[in-house]
Amino acid sequence: MDQDRIPEPFHSGEREAQARAGFRVPSAPIRDRLPPQHQEFYPLLPWLLVAARDGAGDPSAGVLTGAPGFVAPADPRTLWVRPDHGAWQPWPAGPAVGEPVAALGIDLGTRRRNRVNGRVTARDGVAFAIGVEESFGNCPQYIRVRRAEAVSPSSAEAVDALAGLDGEARRLIGAADTAFVASASSAAGDARLDVSHRGGPAGFIRLDGDRLIVPDYAGNRYFNTLGNMVLNPRAGLLLVDVGSGDVLHLSGSVSIDWEPDPALPNAQRSWSLHVERGWRRKAAIPLRWTEPERTGTP
Repeated sequence: MDQDRIPEPFHSGEREAQARAGFRVPSAPIRDRLPPQHQEFYPLLPWLLVAARDGAGDPSAGVLTGAPGFVAPADPRTLWVRPDHGAWQPWPAGPAVGEPVAALGIDLGTRRRNRVNGRVTARDGVAFAIGVEESFGNCPQYIRVRRAEAVSPSSAEAVDALAGLDGEARRLIGAADTAFVASASSAAGDARLDVSHRGGPAGFIRLDGDRLIVPDYAGNRYFNTLGNMVLNPRAGLLLVDVGSGDVLHLSGSVSIDWEPDPALPNAQRSWSLHVERGWRRKAAIPLRWTEPERTGTP
């Protein structure tokens, strides 16, 4: 067996979610350090999805950008993030040393994605180091292939606070084929945070008033996101307008429907985000993506 693998990588919520789905994952290639292929991957990226706790203790997702190399390992257990730009309110300076944090590296052009969860071990201005506690890859399912192009950064820094969904937010959600969800195993200091990708056909997230219904398709069966939600029914959902660089983040309570919904084709179950608050930044990130080159399943 790979000696770097964590012997029992799943917490009680993940195990409960697996059981609710009718199976148990005996083991998984989740490691306590970055394997060589991950160390080589992160410096290639012009953006990084991140998650930390906001001022209310809820998991909050954001996106950081920089020239390739702004995310780079110092060693297999330390990943430094030195962003040039970011949209990750309400913690613009980044999480403090000792705080739990999670990151997702994703390349939409190659459909490759790797995740790292841990804690902030050092700060240097807006830069911070993640002490790696979990590192693992994900399969390329549900990722729409797009090519990223850098543009001149916007000088706009205004953040629009939202108490619910306005028309602009609804339009973005209705057209989205990609989203990112931040979750945490608890609101306490020992929380395990996670940020993960969700994708599907355009409009795959269904709206019911101020409730977003997100289909859960077949995946790696780890149930990192739903397992966190079992223990802590709070989440943050981040959407990026790939044509404008606008960023929308929504926070609220979560409920899980473990049964298939006929209104959600190919979904094995679903979860709902009951929106309580959010924020939006226009042209927040200096990247734009092409239209999808091909579609995957579902």
